[in-house]
Amino acid sequence: MKNKAILLALVLFAAYNANGREIPSFDSQPTKFAARELLLRGTLSLNHVVGLQPAYGERAAFVTARDGRIRSAYSPLPSVIAAAIAWPLWKTGCLDVRAPLAPNVIAALTASLLTALAVTFAYLTARRFASDRAALTCALLFGLGTGLWSTVSQTLWQHETAAIGLAVAMWLLFRWNEGGAKEQPLSLGRFVLAGLMLGIAGAARPQVAPLIAVLTAAAFATSGRSRGLLVALPVIACAAAVAWLNIRWFGGALGPMPFLESQHASVHYTNRSFGSPFAGLAGLLVSPSRGLLIFSPIVLLVIPALMGLPSSVVRLPSSVFRLPSSTIHHPPSSLGASLGPQALFRHPPSVIHHPFPWLAIAAVAQLILYSTYSVWWGGHTYGPRYLSDILLVVLPLAAAGYDRVVRSRVGVTLVAVFAAWSVLLAATGAFCYPAEAWNTDPVDVDRAHERLWD
Repeated sequence: MKNKAILLALVLFAAYNANGREIPSFDSQPTKFAARELLLRGTLSLNHVVGLQPAYGERAAFVTARDGRIRSAYSPLPSVIAAAIAWPLWKTGCLDVRAPLAPNVIAALTASLLTALAVTFAYLTARRFASDRAALTCALLFGLGTGLWSTVSQTLWQHETAAIGLAVAMWLLFRWNEGGAKEQPLSLGRFVLAGLMLGIAGAARPQVAPLIAVLTAAAFATSGRSRGLLVALPVIACAAAVAWLNIRWFGGALGPMPFLESQHASVHYTNRSFGSPFAGLAGLLVSPSRGLLIFSPIVLLVIPALMGLPSSVVRLPSSVFRLPSSTIHHPPSSLGASLGPQALFRHPPSVIHHPFPWLAIAAVAQLILYSTYSVWWGGHTYGPRYLSDILLVVLPLAAAGYDRVVRSRVGVTLVAVFAAWSVLLAATGAFCYPAEAWNTDPVDVDRAHERLWD
């Protein structure tokens, strides 16, 4: 298992860097520059960067803080992590951080490394609920057939940091052995670390709050109140630290977020931040320019796993409801022995303790939030950038679904077709984007929203 995980990470890391370049974004620029400033000058401020290139100061992502320093409008955490990754390369002479393209290298290196590791941890989680073949196949297909390749791994957003935080947290929280029984006991430190990783995800990208909230609730439900608190407290501490830093730098707990939202009228031609979810939901799933099911139909493997959940609840042995509360919180292996790939839905433990419903709820909650967001398309981007946040959360579901689908020839054929299409489109984005005509010709999608559907 360990060798497969290492090989998977190496293969993904190599693929993510196969195009030999960073794919920059308007929003990601200050993060990578802040990483270099931290290495060279020990600061996250961007005054020196804007001094050399004054045009950067006109961008909304470069914000003047209360102390007069110019800072990124986004979380500084990815910059700190990127600097930590680049530091040994700098000190060993492998990277010249003063070179003009050094920020690009730092961004691409950090994003690709964190994304590859995140997919690997999601694989390690998935193999607890599906066959190793299914988990490895889905890890490769999600890693190379979605926006994780074409977008998340290509520059220093906040997605990559959130991805590694969420993936490691799931790996720590959902511990079941290959026979299907929950591993007991778990060290208390594992729960604290899981909470810290969820906190890191939220500190990097506050937009994933629904995912974090549901996974934290899952810790309470699957492991009990005391262990759930060990997860929740680091999450709260990280949120408090972010709020404190925002107040110190920008004068408010939300930092520059209200300012960024105020730019929608002039940049995205909408005068509100949230609205009806129906247009956004349809757009995020099936629009030609941003639809997840259009760009990555391989995610449909989640459906067979979800279809098994209702019947599993109905067939839950009635005796489980007569067990004492201590047994409910720690179900015996006889109730959990069906979590293996061949009997995942035959005699499952209580749905409260099974991770799958929690993963599904987390993904749906995040999808609803993004659907209600007025700029659901994410500006100028390739494919459904926002939904990249839920991909690793549903990967274990997809692996279980894969085991069910490939039992028939029709299923194998569908998986092959969906996989080929998904990887082809992701590779197109990785090697051919940015091609701004995609977003601007004949008119900018931010101004003519109907273009999102052509």
